[in-house]
Amino acid sequence: MMMATVVEPEIDALERFRAEARAWLAEHFPTALKGKDNALSALEGPTEQSPDEAAWQRAMGEKGWGVPTWPREYGGGGLSRAEARVLQEEMQRIGAWNPIGGMGVMMFGPTLLEYGSEEQKREHIPAIAKGEVRWCQGYSEPNAGSDLANLQAFAADAGDHYIVNGQKTWTSGGQWADKCFCLVRTDKTKKHEGISFVLIDMHAPGVEVRPIKLISGSSPFCETFFTDVKVPKADRVGAEGQGWTIGKRLLEHERSNLSGAGGGASRLFAGKPLGQMAKEYRGTDDRGRIADSDLRMRIVRHEMDLRAFALTLRRSALEAKSNQGPSAAASIMKNVGARITQTRAELAVETMGMQGLGWEGEGFSEAEIDQTRTWLWGKAVSIYGGSSEIQNNVIAKRILGMLDHQ
Repeated sequence: MMMATVVEPEIDALERFRAEARAWLAEHFPTALKGKDNALSALEGPTEQSPDEAAWQRAMGEKGWGVPTWPREYGGGGLSRAEARVLQEEMQRIGAWNPIGGMGVMMFGPTLLEYGSEEQKREHIPAIAKGEVRWCQGYSEPNAGSDLANLQAFAADAGDHYIVNGQKTWTSGGQWADKCFCLVRTDKTKKHEGISFVLIDMHAPGVEVRPIKLISGSSPFCETFFTDVKVPKADRVGAEGQGWTIGKRLLEHERSNLSGAGGGASRLFAGKPLGQMAKEYRGTDDRGRIADSDLRMRIVRHEMDLRAFALTLRRSALEAKSNQGPSAAASIMKNVGARITQTRAELAVETMGMQGLGWEGEGFSEAEIDQTRTWLWGKAVSIYGGSSEIQNNVIAKRILGMLDHQ
């Protein structure tokens, strides 16, 4: 009886919230947008919004439900993790999707909430919560990829501001971004302790971006050049020399979201189920199963891996305390998520046979061409956000307690 007394009010409260969320979504989500979310849209650049899309983003932004667990005082939803899960369930039930996203939500916002000053939170978080400002990441350099701490972009002290000179590469969405959260060197005599975390206006004089065209045909990444760029010290997050600590924390948020732990798992595999695709392209046997038994078994194994992965992500979220963010375990999730994502793309292209080789032309449908390009794009999943090899190092050191051999 005592257990019932404790648990039932929580259940009742969640069910009341479920009813509230269901009613609000029914009123504000345009049914014409059902299932039209594009998981790769963040890498394809801004597109002109339809009136329905603009209204949906505005409604979610004003409600704060685009970032449901962020504090209300900064424009978030102020929901508990349990309430956020209920909201997600109700959105999935009607085919609704979150129109608020990007690097501001995935990486920078959670990091700023932890390390930013009150003034910085009030300046930047509300705009992220409404999807009004587009952010990009200034980390990797031509000679500082895997060894990120070797970065050389330098911020010279000029009194109340810095003068930044240097280069970044693989700047996702840099050509469309308004702001950049960036690691720069403020002390050349120290490696890790000489790095600071600053915010750079991408429209400031001296900022130049050059898009990099990928094998998939898209250009979501850039080379970014800073030439005598003025950055106010008020736009430094944390203390000078604290950038490595803040930067590592941001990477944990990035890996958590890339793995799907941040709520993106359902979006990684948007589109037609593999089993349905295989039946359409390969036919069925006399029992209604995929005719190719070997392909059938590999799809089943993939679906089992995907289901186990999704359940693991959910268990991880349920076990986390409300004041904890992602941990080094995000590296495990990132590696597994990358493998599953690439396996899915490989199976999809194999399933389509010759139609899976489409690049352009009338002989291929738009969906087939998109699948081929997604397959090529997916090769980068095990590289960006820290390569699988880097994640293995993190797992070995921070989870398994293994040390480097000298």
